[in-house]
Amino acid sequence: MTTANDVPDVQQAKEKISHVRRLPPLLSWIPAAVTVALMLMTLDYLFNLGLLHFVTNLETRFYYAVVALLLPLVYLLWPMRATHHSRPIPWYDYVLSAITLGVGGYFVYNAESILERGWAFSAPDTAIIASYAYWILIIEAARRASGWPIAIIVAAFSLYPLVADVMPGPIQAFPSTLEQAAMYHTMSTESIMGVPLQAFAGLVIGFLVFGVVLQKSGGGKFFINLAFALLGHVRGGPAKVSIFSSGLMGSMSGSVISNVLTTGVLSIPAMRRIGMSRSFSGGVEACASTGGVLMPPVMGATAFVMAMFLDVPYSAVALAAVIPSILYFLGLFIQIDAYAARNDIKGLPTIELPSLWTTLKEGWYFIFVFALLVWMLLIMQREAVAPFYATALLLVLNQLSKHNRWGWKDVSETLSSAARLFAELIAILAGVGMLVGSLSMTGLSGTIANDFIHLAGGSVPLLLLMGAATSFVLGIGMTVTAAYIFLAVALAPALINGGGLDPMAVHMFILYWGMLSFITPPVALGAFAAATIAGARPMATGLQAMRLGSVIYFIPFLFVLNPALIMQGEPLQIAMVFVQAVIGIVLFASAMQGYLIGVGRLGRGIFQEATIRTLVLLSGLTLALPGGGMIPLSQIELLGISIAALIPAVIFARWGQRHATRITLPVNP
Repeated sequence: MTTANDVPDVQQAKEKISHVRRLPPLLSWIPAAVTVALMLMTLDYLFNLGLLHFVTNLETRFYYAVVALLLPLVYLLWPMRATHHSRPIPWYDYVLSAITLGVGGYFVYNAESILERGWAFSAPDTAIIASYAYWILIIEAARRASGWPIAIIVAAFSLYPLVADVMPGPIQAFPSTLEQAAMYHTMSTESIMGVPLQAFAGLVIGFLVFGVVLQKSGGGKFFINLAFALLGHVRGGPAKVSIFSSGLMGSMSGSVISNVLTTGVLSIPAMRRIGMSRSFSGGVEACASTGGVLMPPVMGATAFVMAMFLDVPYSAVALAAVIPSILYFLGLFIQIDAYAARNDIKGLPTIELPSLWTTLKEGWYFIFVFALLVWMLLIMQREAVAPFYATALLLVLNQLSKHNRWGWKDVSETLSSAARLFAELIAILAGVGMLVGSLSMTGLSGTIANDFIHLAGGSVPLLLLMGAATSFVLGIGMTVTAAYIFLAVALAPALINGGGLDPMAVHMFILYWGMLSFITPPVALGAFAAATIAGARPMATGLQAMRLGSVIYFIPFLFVLNPALIMQGEPLQIAMVFVQAVIGIVLFASAMQGYLIGVGRLGRGIFQEATIRTLVLLSGLTLALPGGGMIPLSQIELLGISIAALIPAVIFARWGQRHATRITLPVNP
């Protein structure tokens, strides 16, 4: 029976990929203790309990305490060289961890003086020395946790204020001394302690805890089994299971790689069993996992940072992401269905699938907790505390269940897993904060938008293309969060002010294009992780993922040209635009695989098939595009073009099918 009862140790696989080392037995308690301390501080801060008043009485002191608590873990968990993750911890990593803790503690202790006496601009010598040390330690921590690309980018940008006056015209700005830069980076609220860290401390921690607890309590197993029970028997069933399970799990975990390793270990072998190729199976899982991170209610850390930048409730960001994520998963679903129909790929035998009733009976409370989280986010708009209530309810219900009840070992593993996740993210966000701080320090954040407008010659379409290309390139070398934050500061104002575009649409546009590097070669980290499970060639898997997820390349242009697709507008307008986009996406996805529901195979032979598929593709694109504005054609004219392209395509496809049938009919002697 194809169930998730024997899911491999996902954490071990993640450690292998991220090169996290295991602590010696005497220190193995540290990550769990750090998570407990962080939870206590965060709950005291968010619920204003007053139990840890000496830490949470001042907002900046709380932020400093979060970094001071988590950053030393990076030097214990991640080795200096990735290949050394299986070796014992060397003496110098203990020293670096202790120094990081000491420097962090210094800033926590002096948080009030930093704020009241303006140490960000004039600090005592001891604080300046501590700033130099923290600067270097954070860059090294970012390198260990996320790799050389992010470390080089963060280091270069953090040093930029020192040479800003000698840079070429568009990026020339006011210079700062090394001392001024160090003080600003570590003691202002615009750099390390800026928006990325504030979003993490105020919003992200709770959702990360919820995701870890959900996975460790059997939520991943439940959603995978539920997907197999509902869809495993239909044509191409295991691939559709991947969409369903990855969409649900990814929306809560916020991690593409974790998603692949969680659902892919079951969906990819099942796809192989029904006849799908290795690269196609890996490509499906990579696309599904990538889409999961773009799907509400949780999405990923970037969405919380976006809410901070836009100064809107997180629920507004989640609501805006609903239709684009539906369109993306619809396009992926249609491509998989078309591929299965064209190649006559069946589903799995019903006898091999888990029982729907048994699955729901054993894990109904996961759906209940999920519903509570959505209700608190969208109806009550309590995004800061919603995940804590949902996690508490999940833990209670889980202990009442005889199937997934925890023991002390499970508690320890969950706390340790959360600590690793927190430490990795804090290293990245603290580093990215310095990137934003440099733009703020030099005043470039206020002028670079005008430079982008000047380069584009005031053309909004060109600005959008520049934004898409820049987001994609930065997404290759940086994390999605890092790329988004840089573009939110540098490019978003140009698109909003110079192009007159909707702010939410612009920020969603940047997020989507930053995510594309997960499925687009030459990087395609999500596809490469899936290729490892599938035993496929990484580049072939990346190309399959790029084709399967092709709809995501133009969805951002749809909602930035018509904000109704991100719930900005009247209900009737939103409904009409949504229906129009759905039909357009169905036609587009069908053309990509050469099979249209209700019509069948789109042509026989290279020339005929290429012609028909091109016409269907054109029909889908013109139907999905919003008329007017930057599009020189009205909606009626686009609809006319769509119909004019679709009708002959259907006629030719039908004729080709009848012609092929006549040729293959047996001839009576």
